[in-house]
Amino acid sequence: MKRVHLLLFIALYLFFPVLSFATEVAQFRGKVIDADMKSPLPGATIYITDLKAITSTNEQGEFILKNVPAKGKFLLEVRFVGYKTYSVLVDLGSQHNLVIPLSASVIESAEVVITGTPFSSNNKTNSLSVVTVGKTKLAQSGGTNLIDAIAKIPGVSQVSTGGAISKPIIRGLGYNRVLTMVDGAREEAQQWGDEHGIQVDQFSAARIEILKGPASLLYGSDALGGVINVIDDLVPAPGVYNGAFSSTYSTNNGLSASSLMLQGNDDGFVYRGRASYKNAYGFGYKNTTVPNSGFNELDFNGMLGLNKSWGYSHLSFSRFHTNIGLVENGPNADGNFVNEDGDVIPQSEAKERAVGLPFQNLTHYRAALNSNFILGKGQLKTVFAFQSNIRKEFEESAQEPGLNLNLKSYTYDVKYNFPNLGEWQPAVGVQGMYQNNVNSGEEFLIPDYNSNNIGAFVYLKRNFTKGAINAGVRYDYKKMNGKDLSFNGEQIFNGFNNEFSNMSGSLGFAFEVAKNLVLKGNAGSGFRAPNIAELGANGRHEGTFRYEIGNSNLKQETSLQFDLGLEYTAEQVTFGLNAYANRIFNYIYPGNFNNETMPFDNEDGSVETLPVYRYVQTNADLFGGEASVDFHIVKSLHFENSFSYTKGVNRANDEALPFIPAASISNEIRFEPNVKGLADTYFKVGVTNTFKQARFDSFETQTNGYTLLDAGFGTSFNTDKGKLNVWVTGQNLLNKEYYNHLSRYKPVGIYNPGRNVTFGISVPFL
Repeated sequence: MKRVHLLLFIALYLFFPVLSFATEVAQFRGKVIDADMKSPLPGATIYITDLKAITSTNEQGEFILKNVPAKGKFLLEVRFVGYKTYSVLVDLGSQHNLVIPLSASVIESAEVVITGTPFSSNNKTNSLSVVTVGKTKLAQSGGTNLIDAIAKIPGVSQVSTGGAISKPIIRGLGYNRVLTMVDGAREEAQQWGDEHGIQVDQFSAARIEILKGPASLLYGSDALGGVINVIDDLVPAPGVYNGAFSSTYSTNNGLSASSLMLQGNDDGFVYRGRASYKNAYGFGYKNTTVPNSGFNELDFNGMLGLNKSWGYSHLSFSRFHTNIGLVENGPNADGNFVNEDGDVIPQSEAKERAVGLPFQNLTHYRAALNSNFILGKGQLKTVFAFQSNIRKEFEESAQEPGLNLNLKSYTYDVKYNFPNLGEWQPAVGVQGMYQNNVNSGEEFLIPDYNSNNIGAFVYLKRNFTKGAINAGVRYDYKKMNGKDLSFNGEQIFNGFNNEFSNMSGSLGFAFEVAKNLVLKGNAGSGFRAPNIAELGANGRHEGTFRYEIGNSNLKQETSLQFDLGLEYTAEQVTFGLNAYANRIFNYIYPGNFNNETMPFDNEDGSVETLPVYRYVQTNADLFGGEASVDFHIVKSLHFENSFSYTKGVNRANDEALPFIPAASISNEIRFEPNVKGLADTYFKVGVTNTFKQARFDSFETQTNGYTLLDAGFGTSFNTDKGKLNVWVTGQNLLNKEYYNHLSRYKPVGIYNPGRNVTFGISVPFL
């Protein structure tokens, strides 16, 4: 498999010079005007995402996109503050001096451009249920990590372990059913673990696309539930160099987070560098601080590449490193945390920033080569990536790890978008991954293993004047080999060789049934092969308060999901309504059956009894929906509301599925006054009502409902280098004690974080 990767690299880059000289260089010109006044709009931003091309308009509203192909159709996007985002498919070979009229609107981002599909498209021609979150909202959310920052999106929730670890859940599905994409490559960081978060620098995300529902057609196994697509910034226009420094401080756990970024474009040679650091002590609620729940994180990432008329090629690389404290026990009957001697741990000790035993030490290396070559009017998109995830857990000693896992992943993704055949857009793709995992510690949870999978798909889309239809089929094959292991005369793991294969398909449409009213529908099948923990786990899972036992006889999961959505966007009101029904065959989940327990000998001679969780299968149904209504009665006042609901049913006994988030309603009033000398000023107050989760599996418990009050304000100062942003975000301002149903600390009586106020600043320079 490694040899195959090497040959692909060599073949591609032997052909690279041919592509470079074969493509004719051109410039694309245009003008952006006010649709009503016909006056020019200086400072509007123009993007062609498929070319990584960006520029802005001058004082006359004119723009020039340099080093672009002389022909070919691409989606062009225009954004300007106070105007509706505009997107249009342009033909670089036939359309010249394009005039783009922008309509004034209080809803600037009503037209969302989606890039996580074979063809970049706007929301009117995309059948999938997709939500995008921009950099500004991510920063102003007050989230302690990237998933925490998007957890209030309707249909999205998180499995949390304190402030450091969050795992995405989309419509009741998570873990290896939700795929995270970073730098165009799938994230591979032992996602099977409850306390295994994503390994991504929170500051590096310029935008996040959330694809809800099965995306197996485009992404393969592990996208059965959806996709979190983390997208970095486009580089500046040619000849532009800039940088930014961002910093936040949160009062609940003393989280200080800072990031420094530099980037530039020297006539198509593009580059970016970023360094980020985060440090926090234990989070708290009311007058309690949870000992050893703090963390620290140090990240470095960068990018070097070329943006030319033949397309682009970017090499990105990163090193993510974090230490995360693990909480072994909850509070006693009096609500106090005590040490091994039974003494109450004082607040001063609980707020120490040094991480104590036990703790995780994680290092994740990633290198990805992301390219798009323009071949005539077609496009060849490739992503080759290597990742090394080193996960260590220290329990008795800070020098010798108990659990020590080293996962190496090699992934490739090659797609070819054919030249448009009239209104038809065909695409084909091949994707694959080779993995090898090695245990190097003295404790074991999963066996050594290697896996190899490959998938191929055919996708077809047809655009109409008022919509589009799309269809596709895919075949996947995966082989996983678990290694036999005996340790100190004890059989820990039995070897296995499993193979999985599946055909997937998808059919969808999007149609503007009336002015500003778009109807969407999609029927898709999904596929997921069991992960290594489900197949082969046998050991204590630190941080989850349980002993896990896998089952090598598990079958693959398959699903069939139907989505139907309605979106309306007008001048002063928008609403969205989405409903879905998802049937999953051979649904895999862990359970503590018959109150089974396992005694565990600690090194101090004590015996700890842990509940045993075994992986089993059933057929399952998940159904629910999301709704959102935003009122903009006057330009400066926004009233935003959303609702989400998911119900999971175990078809074997008609009982609830485990780990299903509770229904919730969010309401937010946002006031955006015009203040002389300032820009983007806002004040917001939000209330989130989470309902009681009365449907739960036999080993879970009911979770009461709760109401949280949030608020915030912010503004921007215009400088010669750009906008200087400042903001303050308050969460759980009434300091409510509550449990989220998906909190990993709920079983031991640890509440979710209490009141938290985050102060933030972003300063441009250069």
